Amino acid sequence: MKKTIQIVSVALALGFSLSAFAAKEVTLTGEGKCAKCALKKADKCQNVVEVKEGDKTTTYYLKGAASDKFHKEICGETKKVEVTGEVSEKDDKKWITVSAIKAK
Repeated sequence: MKKTIQIVSVALALGFSLSAFAAKEVTLTGEGKCAKCALKKADKCQNVVEVKEGDKTTTYYLKGAASDKFHKEICGETKKVEVTGEVSEKDDKKWITVSAIKAK
């Protein structure tokens, strides 16, 4: 019985500590652009949103079906957009797996 309680306690503690690292969905507002056409930073079309915070501008690369469907809106024309999704980092770039995107 004592051993079962210890195992359950460890499992619960591990579960709580892992939930702290779970990705959170965020909403960002900024300038939606094409990384290839507008920024000349990609070999093929890729949605990005540039978010200004004070003097600093952060570029988030967008991925996912919602982003792909929205590409026609910002390829060739920069628009203010609101993006919702989960943020991650890969290859020194910030990425958002988009769940929703809309022009503001």
